Amino acid sequence: MQTMLDVWPDARGAKAFRDHHELPPYQELLRDTADWLEPQIGQRWLDLGCGAGTLSRILWEKSQGRAEAIIGVDVARSHAKAYADLRAILRPMPTPMCLRFLARDFTQGFADWPSEQLDGVVSGLSLSYAESYSEDDHSWNEEAYDRVLAEVYRLLKPGGGLVFSVNVPNPVWSKIAWHGLAGAFRKMQPLRDLKSTYRMWSHGNWLNRESNRGRFHYLPLEAIVEKLVQTGFGAIEHRLSYAGQAYLLRCQK
Repeated sequence: MQTMLDVWPDARGAKAFRDHHELPPYQELLRDTADWLEPQIGQRWLDLGCGAGTLSRILWEKSQGRAEAIIGVDVARSHAKAYADLRAILRPMPTPMCLRFLARDFTQGFADWPSEQLDGVVSGLSLSYAESYSEDDHSWNEEAYDRVLAEVYRLLKPGGGLVFSVNVPNPVWSKIAWHGLAGAFRKMQPLRDLKSTYRMWSHGNWLNRESNRGRFHYLPLEAIVEKLVQTGFGAIEHRLSYAGQAYLLRCQK
C-alpha cells in the first residue's frame, strides 16, 4: 500500500510515513481492506500505488497462491526489490509473472493495456494524490483523479471490482498520531514508533495545505460516490477506517 513517500518535497517529508504501516491506525485500515478483498483462483489483479506490496501480499495469500497475476504499480522504482523479496518468502512461491512490479505513473493512465483484462483492482491511500495541473488556468484540477477511475473501469472485466481507500476531507492527523502513540507504548521499539508518529502528524499539515490548494484530493464521500456513478460503477459500499480519517470504498463494474 502506498504511504505517500512519493509526494513529499524533501527528504524529511519522505520519512514521515515510512514506518507508519506498523501503527494501529494503518493496521486497522489494512484489516478492513483485506476483509473486502475476494481474489479467486486464476484471477488477475492490479495494486495501484502498491508501495512495498502489502496489499499484493494479501491478494496472493487470499487466493491461496493460485492467482494468475497480481501486478503492483508504483512510481517509485525502489519497490521492485520489495516485490523480489516478497516472492522469496511467500508460499507457494509466486513466479515473477504471477507477482510482479511495474514502475510507472498510473495517473497518466494505461493506454498501452488492453481493456477488460482485470478481475479486480485495489488501491490503498493513493488515488487522492493523482495530480494534474492546468497551465492555461494556472490551477490544480481533478482531471487525473477522474482519468484513473475511467482507466480502472476500462481495464476491469464486467463484474470486476474496485476496492480503494482515500483520506477524508481535512484529515485530523493528530488523531491518527494519538492512536499511533497508544500502540507505540505496547511495542518493543516504542521510540521508533514515536518518531514515526510525530513525523506523520507534522507533515500531515503540509498534505492538508496542498489539498486545500487543489493539488491533492481529500474529497467528501458524496463527491467520490458521484464520480464512481458517473464513471459507471455500481454496488457501491463504503465505511470509515484509519482512526476515522479514511474512507474505504468497494464497487463493481
